[in-house]
Amino acid sequence: MGAVDSKQEGSKAVASIVGICGSLRKGSYNRMLLRALPELAPPGMTFTEAPPFRDIPLYDGDLQAETGFPAAATAFAEAIRAADGVIFCTPEYNFSVPGGLKNVLDWVSRMPGQPFAGKPVAIQSASQGPLGGARMQYDLRRILQYLDVPVLRKPEIFVGSCAAKFDEKTGAITDATTRDFVKQQLAAFATHIARYRAEA
Repeated sequence: MGAVDSKQEGSKAVASIVGICGSLRKGSYNRMLLRALPELAPPGMTFTEAPPFRDIPLYDGDLQAETGFPAAATAFAEAIRAADGVIFCTPEYNFSVPGGLKNVLDWVSRMPGQPFAGKPVAIQSASQGPLGGARMQYDLRRILQYLDVPVLRKPEIFVGSCAAKFDEKTGAITDATTRDFVKQQLAAFATHIARYRAEA
């Protein structure tokens, strides 16, 4: 996705956001959702996609002891540390969190000063099913609770029957209701981040 300023060039940043797509598929609807965020964000909110985690090996305590943390996991963690907030856009696999995403969270959770602690997070999910990834979100929230993450509670974003709500060629969100809900969540997320900045 790259670093992209939303709407007002040169305006003071509300927050720098790292976006994490839980799907590895190039044509993922969740990647489309992630890439649509800059257009819908409040002025000054900036977005960068997290480093890829496709090639990170399965978490193994013996591997960690022998070789340390994989370079890709370290790069992922540093991106989280540098951001003001994190947005997950991820599908639901088998009623839960995709394996690749769970794996990178397992790696970074074991790092000294793990990067998610105290980091404001928002969650979005898109699914071709009618529930829009709701079961995944509840499992992801449980994981993030363990990592001491202040997750934005609402508005929640569940994009159900998502194939009808995106332009397959451009990746744009074509459903007006979905666009409005995403705008509302991003505005609430800016306030959520500001609250935690003030408490820091």
